[in-house]
Parts: sequence; C-alpha cells; structure tokens
Amino acid sequence: MGVEIERKFLVANDGWRPAGTGAMLRQGYLSSQPERVVRVRIEDGQGTLTIKGLNRGATRSEWEYPIPPADAAAMLDALCERPLIEKTRYRIRHEGMVWEVDEFHGENAGLIVAEIELEREDQPFARPPWLGEEVTHDPRYYNASLLQHPFRRW
Repeated sequence: MGVEIERKFLVANDGWRPAGTGAMLRQGYLSSQPERVVRVRIEDGQGTLTIKGLNRGATRSEWEYPIPPADAAAMLDALCERPLIEKTRYRIRHEGMVWEVDEFHGENAGLIVAEIELEREDQPFARPPWLGEEVTHDPRYYNASLLQHPFRRW
C-alpha cells in the first residue's frame, strides 16, 4: 500500500514565481467521497489514475497507476464529476526539498496553494519566505472538495 504524507499551505506573495512555465494539469474525479477519492489526471500528456483514502492528519493511503492518455481524456470528458480541476503546477526547489505550487484556473481561479510531500509527519523542513497559512487540515482546500465548493464561490 502506498502512503502520502503531505502538508498544504496558502501562498502569501508572488516571491515563488519562477521564470519558466509550469505543467498544465487537467483532472477529474470518479469519486470525490472523503473516504475514497478516485482521480483521473492528464499532466504533460501522461494519464494517471489515483486512489486515495481518508486523511488521518497529514497522512493517507494512496495508489497511483499510469493509464493511456486517450483513456484518461475519455474519462475526463465523459465520466468525471464537474467541474474539472484545471491548474498549472510549478515545482520549486527550496533548501533541498521540492514544493509543488498549484495555480488554479476556471472555477477555482485565484487560488494558489503550495504542497510539500514528506517522509514522516514530524519531518522538519525549511519554510520558503513566500509561504503563507497552513491549510493541511482544512478540507475546503482538498482538490476533491473544490468540485462541490469552487473557490470563486467562497
């Protein structure tokens, strides 16, 4: 079984913006129930199917499998809940760690969050100067939650 340990933060300012471009992500959910999230994603032309369990703190079970991009596109177009999640992901190195900064589009435009994956929940890490409030335990910021309650409607 896979395990994901992830901390999530709001972004406080534009100091994170890299000179280059990020990767466009298009993702949807076959199930957005908190106890079993099933996600389909296309990122840089690659399809994935991801299954996640219920969050317990910053930890949850996770399984991820590559799928043909054409299958992922068909699922996104015909099977996934609406609205789809569209965002640009930037990977930014800071003091030996990689931060994923997601800039949302569409119904969630205006939302920018930074995530860091850890090996254990109590693992120390350096906070970049552009990092804002931690929202790891706020379910409003889960991508699956943004389906029912898009950021533009908050």
